[in-house]
Amino acid sequence: MLIRGINHLAFITDDMPKTIRFYRDLLGLELVAGIGHDGYRHYFFQMGNGQIAFFEYDIARPMKRGKFHGTPTAEPVGFDHVAFTVENKEDLFALKDKLEAAGVAVDGAVDHGTLWSIYFFDPNNIPLEASWDCVELLSTPAIEDDDPLAIAAEGAGPQPGHWPEVSAPTPPEAMVARPGNGFAMRASFVERGLARAKPGLPAEARPEDQSAAE
Repeated sequence: MLIRGINHLAFITDDMPKTIRFYRDLLGLELVAGIGHDGYRHYFFQMGNGQIAFFEYDIARPMKRGKFHGTPTAEPVGFDHVAFTVENKEDLFALKDKLEAAGVAVDGAVDHGTLWSIYFFDPNNIPLEASWDCVELLSTPAIEDDDPLAIAAEGAGPQPGHWPEVSAPTPPEAMVARPGNGFAMRASFVERGLARAKPGLPAEARPEDQSAAE
């Protein structure tokens, strides 16, 4: 399996301090990284094995609150909501209590068979869910559908023969990446002892090697 999890979900905010107050100070996510320059910011919060990130810039506006989580819509949208995991039933209700104490409207808890969920919105009108997995799936795919899909019945894992095989794999010397928005901050992070490069990072991209060569 090449995909190991969600690295990050990226959203937009018009007010980074307000967003930090909500995700770090209310929801308890760790503020782990960020970059800001020329009226632009990109900040990251840790949630288990993945992160949620926000862009802030001058022309940003809060997302229009057009629909509630999971309700059908004819609007041409591809995003519905983000669901966070909590460890147990007590944590689910502790989060519900914390949100309501902060004046955040919470819907639920709702029992969906395999999980219990509460629903709320963040300050940017992003629809959020917190879920407790109340059962352990013993056989997958576990599907209850009144119009079963034959493709789903093929199995939970990848089915061979439906996509072409790789005929021209990227050679090691071509595994390079162009500098992006946060490229220069890596050298600062390493110099300040905030980060260290992982073994797979090429030597020419290692800020400590660049500093030593100067």
